[in-house]
Amino acid sequence: MLKTAFVPVHRAGWPFITLFALATVALWLLFEPLGVVGCILTLWCVYFFRDPDRVTPVRDGLIVSPADGVVQMIDRASPPPELEMGDQPLNRVAVFMNVFNVHVNRAPIGGTITGASYRPGKFLNASLDKASEFNERQSLKVRSEDGTEVAFVQIAGLVARRILCDVRKGDPIRTGERFGMIRFGSRVDIYMPDHVEPLVSVGQTAVAGETVIGDIRAQETARMGEIR
Repeated sequence: MLKTAFVPVHRAGWPFITLFALATVALWLLFEPLGVVGCILTLWCVYFFRDPDRVTPVRDGLIVSPADGVVQMIDRASPPPELEMGDQPLNRVAVFMNVFNVHVNRAPIGGTITGASYRPGKFLNASLDKASEFNERQSLKVRSEDGTEVAFVQIAGLVARRILCDVRKGDPIRTGERFGMIRFGSRVDIYMPDHVEPLVSVGQTAVAGETVIGDIRAQETARMGEIR
């Protein structure tokens, strides 16, 4: 229970937590009820930047979710042009993170970062389809040992104003390894090879580094789901 309640905080969160805490002290001295509000907001800030460990399945060929959140969209779309993967539509899974989700992102598959590109843009609601085209984004491409390429894109949202990415082109990465985060509500899109069918359904809650969203070795069709 203690491990569930008390988890590490991502280093990017400490400046914000400190700022919230100092503001809370000032508000408390000014007017005690405002100080109570400040305490609540400070605790929320700590909660937002939590960075729990995850148990990642390690079998080769599995593609895991890069983000906590709801599977908002499953469709076919071309990867960002800056990754130079061609115009052929691929299976895309979009995971939307609200302000209460863990925002630390994890690699969907292991291999080598063969493409990394940042593009500034707008801050439309990340739940909109056009956000993938017009919003600020950080695009990454990984090539696994067997040559499979998977692209994943951090997309800033209406509230998110900063994408953090800790990897660069040429870096090795393992499945489920932390590679960055997006602050305050956002989305991550995953582009899987054409033959890899999504193993999640729209509306399903995904857990970064744990939920399997595709299997390179599988032959089954796209997985369906229903609310029960």
